[in-house]
Amino acid sequence: MLEASPLPGSPIGLHRVREPAGALPQAAARLDTRKGLWPDEVRVRVERLNLDAASYRQLWSAHGGDGAAVRRGVADIIASRGKMQNPVTGSGGMLVGTVEEVGPASPLGLVAGDRVATLVSLTLTPLVIEDELAGWDGRSEQVPCQGYAILFGRSIAARLPADVPSPLALAVLDVCGAPALTRRVVSGRAAPTVCVLGGAGKSGSLALAAARRAGAGRTIGVVPNETEARALERAALTDVVALADATNPVGLADAVEKAGGPADVTVVCVDVPACEGGAILATAPGGTVIFFSMATSFSAAALGAEGLAADVTMLIGNGYVPGHAEYALDLLRAEAGVRRLFEARMEP
Repeated sequence: MLEASPLPGSPIGLHRVREPAGALPQAAARLDTRKGLWPDEVRVRVERLNLDAASYRQLWSAHGGDGAAVRRGVADIIASRGKMQNPVTGSGGMLVGTVEEVGPASPLGLVAGDRVATLVSLTLTPLVIEDELAGWDGRSEQVPCQGYAILFGRSIAARLPADVPSPLALAVLDVCGAPALTRRVVSGRAAPTVCVLGGAGKSGSLALAAARRAGAGRTIGVVPNETEARALERAALTDVVALADATNPVGLADAVEKAGGPADVTVVCVDVPACEGGAILATAPGGTVIFFSMATSFSAAALGAEGLAADVTMLIGNGYVPGHAEYALDLLRAEAGVRRLFEARMEP
């Protein structure tokens, strides 16, 4: 084992925070990335990162669609912060790799050689890149790379399944909290109408499949253009496909109503800001809005609901529900439409 700090560690990684003092790793400006392990830590040899959709969209836009500039931007963030946390969106993503070393007190049940996907955000994971992202052209959310990452005692990781290609498994596990929480909320209602914004996307397609299996009486998949509408129709994951701009509150609410709404449960899976008002307007009194987008503004959602006198429950999808990884992979295996949508998005 490489030399680590003699100070006692923390299962949530407080000992890895370099600044500011007292911050949680996710909120920290910089993390300690030394290779040496505290007793309950695990070091993973990283093979690939998956940047979350909102973060990648922002980086792509900020760098004018220049892949080389995006690559340099991501490398600079990681080098300066000791983790991947987009300073604009505040979000990161997750990774896959092979367990390199396990501390003697690690509770994660991993052993050296396990191929794993981390189910905690890159925004709180100490990360070092050793190849300057030379194998990535900056033009996709998945980032092949060489380096290492550190998992804490309370981190979560899943062994990669043998029957699913690693890039596909990474894409699914990156959004596996969405279908699990959707299932929990939908199953607590009697045949609800469920509307998913971004229904042809990764988290959106899984959420639609989960809603149907959990007993939704009607599902509405909202997409922004005809191309995604055709793809979602071919996937056969929803009762109705609605075409609408999720950033246009009145237009979105009208489209959902025409499709059989308002919704009892609205799931926001888009990667652009300013969708809070439309999601609230599209939801019936007493309904629930689940925000899974990292582009969501808490203040816009809270103040928007207040200003509209909307009696809705709003949930922030935190990415973790017990059993979420296994459930998402099971949906991928069982739902051909989900798999087609994922694979289409991963094509070069």
